[in-house]
Amino acid sequence: MKIVLGAVIVLGGIATSAIGQTVSRVYTQFDADKCRHTKGRDVEDYGSWRCPGHAGIDVYFSAGDQRMFVSFGRNAAREPAARQTFLAFNSAYKGTVEWRIETPPDGKPRPFATILRWNVKLESDERDTTGRVLVVTRLGPGGVCHVGYVDARANPNANELAQQLADERARGFRCGTDKPLVVGKVMPGLHMPNGN
Repeated sequence: MKIVLGAVIVLGGIATSAIGQTVSRVYTQFDADKCRHTKGRDVEDYGSWRCPGHAGIDVYFSAGDQRMFVSFGRNAAREPAARQTFLAFNSAYKGTVEWRIETPPDGKPRPFATILRWNVKLESDERDTTGRVLVVTRLGPGGVCHVGYVDARANPNANELAQQLADERARGFRCGTDKPLVVGKVMPGLHMPNGN
């Protein structure tokens, strides 16, 4: 384990894609209490946070009205992901980001997607938030936006489903044109952003 700028980085497994590129993963952790915070301007605007991520790519998130928005990169606040969230109350103030990284045969490793677990309220939740969703986000160039969602409680293989979604769809996903996908089962009372 290696500590870099307050982010815990763990190297993960390696796979080879059909197009000859090696895909690997790295994990970093973030905690809003330890990140740079910019205060909001209104009562229901909780402000924004910028945390160190991987390969110089920041994790950026903002919150308001008990909902969060998570984006990545230098221009994260202007990317589509900075406006994507769940209809239900949700949070992701602390967690682990899985970075999916491609390495072309003769090229430099480049993160192309992230996977992050969000806490999302179910219809049946009163006080505690019991829904868990893995959100796959595409990284730039070409935009940072949600590629799809996996219900982490309804699918025992949720991590594998999210990794497959990231590896197969993120690089060719067109922000603002393509619709995010919901992969696997979805438990009752959990509403995904695309209407499922």
